[in-house]
Amino acid sequence: MRQMTLPFTLLRRLALALCLMLAGLSAAVAAPERSPEQVIRDSINELMGQIEGREDYYANNLDELKALVDDSLDDIADFRYIGASVMGRYFQNATPQQRSRFVNVFRQTLIDTYTKGLVTFDYRELRVLDSRRPPRHEDQASVAMEVVAMDGSVYPVSYTLRLTGEEWKVVNVIVNGINLGLTFRNQFDQAMRDHNRDYDAVIADWSPEIAAEELEQGGST
Repeated sequence: MRQMTLPFTLLRRLALALCLMLAGLSAAVAAPERSPEQVIRDSINELMGQIEGREDYYANNLDELKALVDDSLDDIADFRYIGASVMGRYFQNATPQQRSRFVNVFRQTLIDTYTKGLVTFDYRELRVLDSRRPPRHEDQASVAMEVVAMDGSVYPVSYTLRLTGEEWKVVNVIVNGINLGLTFRNQFDQAMRDHNRDYDAVIADWSPEIAAEELEQGGST
């Protein structure tokens, strides 16, 4: 029986097709379990569900509320990415220890700020909106939310998410037109100027300032 041989070019095409097919299967397996909207909606529903009806208790037990906020943010926020973004052009010259230390300090100050906001801001409803347009990039997404105050005022919130591995993670938030990531980056830059580029001093004194009045008045993105 005559053995059939395939031309080299055909073999190469078959190998390429097989690689593409396997890559497609890998992408399907690695697809995130939840959409960006689901990530935000689930996180908010879970956190608010634990707080609802116990506002007075948590107002007097902030450490317990901080623990809840910490767990919530840990699930959905990419603090390493955020920290590098806030450090901006100074990130490259920082030592690994300084980068890690800033991420930890930034995370703690963000948790403290979020916790205070939960016990001081009265709201009627939180609405996560469904996206009506496809994302520009496959690994980036934007999720819109509305915070309805007790007086009926509506404050728009926009979360920027990035696909990290198999999960969507928050990397920035815009509240009522104020880009928090950009605001923090500008504050870090100013602190570096004020401290003559002393990384350790800036990290030790880091205390981002965004007043509630600023968020209510809003700004431009």
